[in-house]
Amino acid sequence: MENQIFELQYAMDTFYFLICGALVMWMAAGFAMLEAGLVRAKNTTEILTKNVALFAIASTMYLVCGYEFMYGGGYFLSGVTTVAQMDDAAVAGVLAASAEAGFDGDSVYSGASDFFFQVVFVATCMSIVSGAVAERMKLWAFLVFSVVMTGFIYPIEGGWTWGGNPVPFIGELNFSDYAGSGIVHMAGAAAALAGVLLLGPRKGKYGKEGQVQAIPGANLPLATLGTFILWMGWFGFNGGSTLKLGGISVANEVANVFLNTNAAAAGGLIAALLTARVLFGKADLTMALNGALAGLVAITAEPADPTPLLATIIGAIGGVLVVFSIIGLDKLKLDDPVGAISVHGVVGLWGIFAVLLSDSDATFMGQLTGALVIFVWVFGASLIVWSIIKAVMGIRVSAEEEYEGVDIAECGMEAYPEFTGK
Repeated sequence: MENQIFELQYAMDTFYFLICGALVMWMAAGFAMLEAGLVRAKNTTEILTKNVALFAIASTMYLVCGYEFMYGGGYFLSGVTTVAQMDDAAVAGVLAASAEAGFDGDSVYSGASDFFFQVVFVATCMSIVSGAVAERMKLWAFLVFSVVMTGFIYPIEGGWTWGGNPVPFIGELNFSDYAGSGIVHMAGAAAALAGVLLLGPRKGKYGKEGQVQAIPGANLPLATLGTFILWMGWFGFNGGSTLKLGGISVANEVANVFLNTNAAAAGGLIAALLTARVLFGKADLTMALNGALAGLVAITAEPADPTPLLATIIGAIGGVLVVFSIIGLDKLKLDDPVGAISVHGVVGLWGIFAVLLSDSDATFMGQLTGALVIFVWVFGASLIVWSIIKAVMGIRVSAEEEYEGVDIAECGMEAYPEFTGK
């Protein structure tokens, strides 16, 4: 009977992990559509190529070495033990270990399902970088960086926070990040910021006297579709981070996570839309879309504990912050075509501190220290890698290629050839 309960728990947790992983994988499509909608038509093919290629690179690099760096387990050469290969003695051993750890419905699942769930997080982190450096970065320079980011930079940082190689003082200070406001989102923004600083703004973005020139995206319906896809995928992103499903208390926690995730996204969108209306006198769709994403990022660090009202407020604060952050970065002449640094970096930092509103075990110094460790490591390592790539092969396309569009220069094809008039 005990073995049957274990096998049912194992099957439920494994299946739940796989479904949530598939939802997070679907976020790759969301990032691709969002970014393709927010860049100009002449740069669409290249941004899509980056997004599909970075997912494949992340999947491979995490398999080769990333998972080993993060969790001390490798699948590339040895594969995994499947449940069919677990005899009664193996099951009994797992049960004994679980009982020793206080097993009462605790998470038990296939190691392969855990790998799959973790690898789509890596790709999400790298997708954040893609939009921030859009329209002027060399495709192959970006792909080389993605190899290092997904194989080394992110897994090492993840190992310090989620994995088996924690930095001692982070654990002692009770740093808490449920699903990755800092570990995934702020990390991706930190890598993006390092690239943007070395890359410089797009031609024509800032006037001689510092005025900001709007460069609208080519396809706002596509950007809106991308936002909805990301919104949907986020239920897997946050929901899967419970790491299990079995048990009444866990099922209730998962339901709370889904509810709060949706509430925060809605609060972020409404707040950003209202803020844009006050500042610009218009209902700015792009700000509304980024507001929804900001709400999602803000609640990611702790989606289980807040009340729905508090989750909505946390998301709303994120929505206000993202509007002012996008404006502020433009004043600093940091050109981010899709607002990724603001959405995932600034609001990711807010999400880390928002944990203090509902988690009594978290500490201010723990959250601050964790955020600093993540940012300093990812930004510093990324700046070094970007600098090396810049010295060896260059990271920016020529002025002529940027004017003509990186689709032709980097991919040799256009996304909308029937509209070019050629």
